Amino acid sequence: MHCVQPGCGGSIADGYCDVCGLAADSPAARVVAASGRSAESGSPRSTRASSVTNRLGTVPLGSARSTTASRATKRLDRQRGVSRLGAGLTEIPSVPILDPRQALMDPAVVSEEKRFCSVCQSVVGRARDGSPGRTKGFCPKCRTPFDFEPKLTAGTMLGGQYEIMGCLAHGGMGWIYLARDRNVNDRWVVVKGLLNAGDPDAYRAAVAEKQFLAEVEHPIIVEIYNFVAGADGSSYIVMEYVGGQSLNNLLKSRMKAASGRFSPLPLDQAVAFMIEVLPAFSYLHGLGLLYCDFKPANVIQVGDGIKLIDLGGVRRIDDDASPIYGTVGFQAPEVATDGTSVPSDLYTIARTLAVLVFEFRGYQNQYVDSLPPPDEAPILAEHDSLYRLLQRGTALRPEDRFQTAEEMRVQLLGVLREIAAHDSKGDVTRSTPSSIFDAPTVASDRLDWHDLPRLGPDVDDPLHAWLQSVTTDDPVTRRQLLDGAPGSSVGLSIEIGYADLALGHCDAVDATARALLQADPWEWRAVWMQGLAALQTGRAGDAVGAFNTVYGQLPGELAPKLALALACEQSGDLDVAERTYAVCARSDAAYVAAAQFGLARVAAAGGRRGDALAALDRIPTTSRAYGDSRRKRALILAAADGAIHRLVDLDAAAHELEQATMDEAQRAQVRVQIYESALRQVLSAGSGSAGPDGDGTVGGVAASEVPLRRALERAYRAAATYQSDRTARVQLVDLANQVRTRTLT
Repeated sequence: MHCVQPGCGGSIADGYCDVCGLAADSPAARVVAASGRSAESGSPRSTRASSVTNRLGTVPLGSARSTTASRATKRLDRQRGVSRLGAGLTEIPSVPILDPRQALMDPAVVSEEKRFCSVCQSVVGRARDGSPGRTKGFCPKCRTPFDFEPKLTAGTMLGGQYEIMGCLAHGGMGWIYLARDRNVNDRWVVVKGLLNAGDPDAYRAAVAEKQFLAEVEHPIIVEIYNFVAGADGSSYIVMEYVGGQSLNNLLKSRMKAASGRFSPLPLDQAVAFMIEVLPAFSYLHGLGLLYCDFKPANVIQVGDGIKLIDLGGVRRIDDDASPIYGTVGFQAPEVATDGTSVPSDLYTIARTLAVLVFEFRGYQNQYVDSLPPPDEAPILAEHDSLYRLLQRGTALRPEDRFQTAEEMRVQLLGVLREIAAHDSKGDVTRSTPSSIFDAPTVASDRLDWHDLPRLGPDVDDPLHAWLQSVTTDDPVTRRQLLDGAPGSSVGLSIEIGYADLALGHCDAVDATARALLQADPWEWRAVWMQGLAALQTGRAGDAVGAFNTVYGQLPGELAPKLALALACEQSGDLDVAERTYAVCARSDAAYVAAAQFGLARVAAAGGRRGDALAALDRIPTTSRAYGDSRRKRALILAAADGAIHRLVDLDAAAHELEQATMDEAQRAQVRVQIYESALRQVLSAGSGSAGPDGDGTVGGVAASEVPLRRALERAYRAAATYQSDRTARVQLVDLANQVRTRTLT
């Protein structure tokens, strides 16, 4: 059975895809199977403006709109994508499987600086008066017993089956041992026991872990084989040996190679790792479980895949009693007072990504619940979408973060596409469909509110089927039909808004949007409609704020970026417009034409004629907009711009004119402009030709006085034939007579 996730190509084995890891009967898979789309959602806010958009305003959304907000509305997020290591967008070097014996600790000792009381976190077991610290004893503050000595030694046969080979590591919940399974082909296994058997909380957590792990079966999550008891009554978990390297060790290896300097993981690889791990979180959340303690040490790359290990902190979503395990710097700020949730779980993924991609100094103190500004982490200034995604993922209020793992994964895929495009030197050939927005269909230089990508249909909307039956494009008729809808829904309100925009009823659009936001402060689609209405009524500043907000919610989508670039262009913020158009232009083939036209307009407005021409030249011949790009190039090349052009430019303009999409009357006028400029250039040279620059032709006409006069005469007469006004027609004929060369006849 093949996986139904679009673009995956994997097969279902034991109920899960062997490539993307999604369950065959997951909600996302069911939606895909039914409609070719994947569903889920969320809603964010931006807590700090990036260096790219630091002048831009935002529209209050979610928690920013309501001080009593206590929920986040599930949002449809139907972006198609894949979820294999590298996501088909980048390559990640394979990590070989290591001989586990090389990883054994010798000696197996917990270093003194890592010894803390498991209850009050006071330091314990430290050296005193030149004597080494105790490995066993009592906390001097709360009297809780501590014991940092391994309970199992090499050669111990546990449960009559598992021969202990030594210690691999230690952590907050237990020693980790390497063992041989003498009953199953001597395979390597990992045995995990309690770090401090006298800690009642740790013991209860270990017992609870057994219950959770019995339910967990996912290809990305380490497999649990058995539960056994030791001779002293201690409890141990036997699990799959994963012999690669943790992301934490990959970072350490890079630092060692860089002589101790911080060397982050390549950005595309770090994002791909997070994309790969998110289906495991989606699976756990579907079981009603939270991972709680995600960090770089808990993801191991082995070969061409990854494994999520150490489920010691796993707890049920509705568990309000058992102790919560997490790590400072990764744990969400509200966990200590309000407990854990799906958004707090996803918070740890965003924090982990940040730690992997830049030197996050102070992430456990100064920036324990915030991000550093981009001037302290230049990669955030370079990749604005990444910064927006991290802002959303680590928002202070859980309601403002991603609400599902699949929603976060979809946006990360979009960010990875932008990163891959940024690093690629080739042409954009890939178009990635989005089910949140339709693709732009720009065929000309014009870009207005109705040319922007349209919000796609919401397959989860209760009126979706009925809305699909309303097919007329006439706005008056469509508006009347929508008024007769058999109910109400957000999808209906959006369609009513589009009909009102087409009719020019922007006040009605704003009223509809306000009503949607009053019902749901996180409804970003309402803000999108406000942005469109602002563009239509010339309120470019308001449009900037609206689209900047939507961009913050959907950092992996290109539609909000294109809309924001247009709004910034119209408001005069050309620097932000240019940078945002550039992201769209290089990231998706469907956006190339609209974005390159935008880049050309911005460059022309700044007097950078060469950049404008280059932008237009990057619109491919296969695009519907190719003909209009030739028209714009011809107009730019033919324009005087206050100076006499070189003949090579005018010759290029003439050739562009033959490929341009324009009516014949305009074509004739531009041809007149070209030959007028060419003749002036030749005459200014004073010798009947333009010198070295004039050697050649202009539109197939020799670059000298007599041939150019004859060509200009023909151009005047041709232009006259397209004039309906008699006076204008006579003027053109008179000009033709004046420029003609003298003859004997």
